[in-house]
Amino acid sequence: MKIEYPAFFEPCAEGGFCITFLDFPEAISEGDSLEEAFYMASEVLDLTLISRMTDKESIPLPRTETGENIYMIAPDAKVQAALLIRFNRGDIKLSDIARTMGTSWPAVSRLEDPKHWPSLRQLEKVVAAMGKRLVLSVE
Repeated sequence: MKIEYPAFFEPCAEGGFCITFLDFPEAISEGDSLEEAFYMASEVLDLTLISRMTDKESIPLPRTETGENIYMIAPDAKVQAALLIRFNRGDIKLSDIARTMGTSWPAVSRLEDPKHWPSLRQLEKVVAAMGKRLVLSVE
């Protein structure tokens, strides 16, 4: 599963680019150049996802939107890892995953914390406990 959310970049009245996310109406930013706009889009997406995860609000699966001035923005690696676990866990309880992994519930719970840096070994173990396989890619 690839986690990238569509963002709409449009020219701002005062110059630069205004950024809005199709899935997150509260995620709005801007940048003076296209490069800065991409950076700011990534930052506001991270903040929005962290806020929603912390407040236990719903987070939609990424849609595959295409069109003029729509760019796919990926959150940082910590946020992606937490979302991948959250999205793929489904109805499996954290306590069941902890039992399968031979660890504690708090240790597994931290893996869904977007501020926690999981190790590859932890990710591989939790994914295996969910009956899945970890696949990495670099783009």
